[in-house]
Amino acid sequence: MATLVPLGSAATFGVLANTAVTNTGPTVVTGDLGVSPAGAVTGFNPPGTVTGTIHVNDAAAAQAQADLLIGYGNALLQPATATVATELGGTTLTPGVYNSLSGTFSLNGPLTLDAQGDPNAVFIFKTNTTLITGAAGTVNLAGLAQSSHVFWQVGSSATLGVGTTIRGSILANTSITANTGAIVDGRLLALGAAVTLDTNAVTVPALATCQVVVQPVVGPVVVGQPTPVSAVVTCNGLPVSGASVTFNGGAVPVTVTTNLAGVATGSLTFNTAGAATVTATVTAAGTACSCTGVVSAPVTITVTPQQSCQVVVQPVVGPVVVGQPTSVSAVVTCNGLPVSGASVTFNGGAVPVTVTTNLAGVATGSLTFNTAGAATVTATVTAAGTACSCTGVVSAPVTITVTPQQSCQVVVQPVVGPVVVGQPTSVSAVVTCNGLPVSGASVTFNGGAVPVTVTTNAAGVATGSLTFNTAGAATVTATVTAAGTACSCTGVVSAPLTITVGAPTGPLSASPACWRVNLPFPIPHLFVATLKATLTPAQAGVTVTFYVSGLPVGTAVTNASGVATLNNAGLSILQISASSYTAVATVGGSTVQATGSLTPCFPPV
Repeated sequence: MATLVPLGSAATFGVLANTAVTNTGPTVVTGDLGVSPAGAVTGFNPPGTVTGTIHVNDAAAAQAQADLLIGYGNALLQPATATVATELGGTTLTPGVYNSLSGTFSLNGPLTLDAQGDPNAVFIFKTNTTLITGAAGTVNLAGLAQSSHVFWQVGSSATLGVGTTIRGSILANTSITANTGAIVDGRLLALGAAVTLDTNAVTVPALATCQVVVQPVVGPVVVGQPTPVSAVVTCNGLPVSGASVTFNGGAVPVTVTTNLAGVATGSLTFNTAGAATVTATVTAAGTACSCTGVVSAPVTITVTPQQSCQVVVQPVVGPVVVGQPTSVSAVVTCNGLPVSGASVTFNGGAVPVTVTTNLAGVATGSLTFNTAGAATVTATVTAAGTACSCTGVVSAPVTITVTPQQSCQVVVQPVVGPVVVGQPTSVSAVVTCNGLPVSGASVTFNGGAVPVTVTTNAAGVATGSLTFNTAGAATVTATVTAAGTACSCTGVVSAPLTITVGAPTGPLSASPACWRVNLPFPIPHLFVATLKATLTPAQAGVTVTFYVSGLPVGTAVTNASGVATLNNAGLSILQISASSYTAVATVGGSTVQATGSLTPCFPPV
């Protein structure tokens, strides 16, 4: 669902540019006009007129550009409702976010935007490149649609044809040109370059009135229990703090005040099970919007009856072995709240065990099973001081699988990090008897140039070092040669572990990097970063490919010091959310790669 694009201080500007605003003829801009960071305004007073304030490279224009960048990013990241044809003329669209099939939009006929009776409906059109309208291009509003709720996110530049009529705010990454007689019921806002006007009428639409939105209720709603409810109050898309909001729908209305984020949080209690309708009404607000008396759309929630006592056995963690104590636990709740101090008896093992619940309502005991196969565990409350009728309540049965006692096992652990010819490689194996670690066992590792024998520690782990003389696949096994344990461990061999031994080429390392905003003119990329990788030992002439979020952003060739540097790699707004980048190269027929961190630069410009 499309949501309003936040424009912040840019909302009062009918025209906003980066480098210049130029005008020919008696253009009328109803609203503010501005340019920043280092542009000029020509063609006004006379022949063009501005009803608001003209801001030339001042703090207000700079803040509006900063807020425009945030709004542009918001529109860019809103998920598409549908992808439509390039030509919008002759179509009728309902509220949503629309991508262009070809990456550009054209308008050479009437486009009708039908809000279907919802004055808060939002329409967003997103293009990778251009928006171009013809003389017959016009945007019509129907079904209570508003120009203030229509947005055009343009990846490069927008061109409005002679006599065209467009509604909504155009947020262009580069420039905007309005040809003779073009009418704009909205805003012309350019991030990267100029806005060019010629005998136009640009009217900032009436700012949205106050909105109150009840947030979805989180968690179950139970009769007689307080339920947290919250609502957000906004004026022109910005939060309204200090507003009084009354929630209705519970047994008793409750009035609370919004915080700095415009959020009011209260608590309602419902006395009847079934569907309940919650609304939020602003009863007082000191804001430029007309907020007092505004009521949210209703939110329907389901109120469930009070529950009787419940006992739930938790899944058993880890293997269950004949003759070994197994930890079991159950949770006791009354109306969804934990019951502490309740006596719970676990059945299903060789001997029942009774334990007491803690403050979280959790009872934890230990059962031992004497027979392998399926076993059923239940928990029964034998005593509980609570308003619920808990005594005698039995949990649903939980079936577990009891395995026979295991003989000795030896498991080679996966090798961590690259394995290179001629370099010592750490290998380890775990020796267990019936699932318990065996310490002091002698373990011989085979598969390297020379076998190595080591002793397991208290955790049953033996760690040694093998060296491989040949690149390619190698098989490592671990054999117990001596062990003082009840299990028959001596002579037990692990399953083989296959590892890949790489050629003796030097490793690739990636240096930390940071991204910055590509100002003053973010062309062709809004964000850039310098990425660097080093090959050790140094080797010149090796091509290194750099990736961010799995997408290639460029290549560089190592110099005599083995360093490959990719300057000003262009990044998208999605790629800057990644925390790392990857460098990949092919050396001596083998592929090597490294990962480096990617963070915002300080300052980010």
